[in-house]
Amino acid sequence: MKTYIRSAITISPQKTFNNPLFLNELAEYNEGRLTSIEPDYNEAIDPRLIRRMSRIIKMSVASALACLKDAEITSSDAIVTGTAYGCLEDTGIFLTNMVQQDEEPVTPVAFVQSTHNTIGAQVALLIKCNRYNNTFVSGGASFENALLDAIMLLAENNTANVLVGGMDEITDMSHTVLSRMGLYKRQPVSNLNLFNTNSKGTINGEGAAFFLLQNTSSPNDLACIDAVSTFYKPHDTAEIEQFIGSFLKGQAIDYRDIDLLIIGNNGDLKNDEIYAQLQQSVFNGISSVNYKHLCGEYPTSTAFATWLGANIIKANNVPAVLDHQEIPKNKINKVLIYNHYQNIYHSLILLSSC
Repeated sequence: MKTYIRSAITISPQKTFNNPLFLNELAEYNEGRLTSIEPDYNEAIDPRLIRRMSRIIKMSVASALACLKDAEITSSDAIVTGTAYGCLEDTGIFLTNMVQQDEEPVTPVAFVQSTHNTIGAQVALLIKCNRYNNTFVSGGASFENALLDAIMLLAENNTANVLVGGMDEITDMSHTVLSRMGLYKRQPVSNLNLFNTNSKGTINGEGAAFFLLQNTSSPNDLACIDAVSTFYKPHDTAEIEQFIGSFLKGQAIDYRDIDLLIIGNNGDLKNDEIYAQLQQSVFNGISSVNYKHLCGEYPTSTAFATWLGANIIKANNVPAVLDHQEIPKNKINKVLIYNHYQNIYHSLILLSSC
């Protein structure tokens, strides 16, 4: 069953929010972390509510409301979100308050707003959606699981549309902790030069993306989601190749049917070695683009990749900033997104033109 993407909005480290020109310029960062370019929230959210919202909630709510506005509807039949970290800023505030007050009772507001499902709940309250609302917290597969849940809801024919989101944020505290774990490069590097560094580590990223999915087509659909699949901790590259082959076989397509591959290289030597091996084998000869120099590395970065793929299909054009190989076909019909997060969570998302 095809699932139709009626609208897609993202706030990211690039100028992507409500940008009709679609990545017409590239923002450069040199400090090892890519921070989202946030819009004027007063134009999207009631100013009386903004002061109670953390950054990730504001980014997510603004994206969700803009997504509904772009689809020309005021509410959705269901809301499904995926996030690995949840509301880190409020979590940090709550833990800091506990330490500073010697674990005496503290105001519960920061704790209540730190839970992972706060984002979906805030969106539901604002659009008055009192129906299905679910949040997936599955590490590097959080967004994919949210997509799968939405697709199954639409397949049951009890739901006409679903608002799906994927989001994660950077805070000073989380960046410090993850840097100590060796996830990021020790020396500052430009995101424009990310894939030429030949060293250990990547760059931190964040973002919030929302999609309105429908089970029926409309003239303004961006693209279709044909299939989503994930797999966990493969033993070796051969197992990954077998999984990819089975995925494509299940969709009755061949590797040659893929017009563009959006792949999750992130500049880390060990991480990118897996992609390099696959591009020499199963993905050999397929035009491909990287995307993490635009948004950085974070567990739900595939939400940004899905936004990117849907817009490429709709525009039938690959933005020049992606520095892509020439696509031999005149029409971009099928886009495959393949990503792995720390070689633990692997995922495939197949998009097609409607």
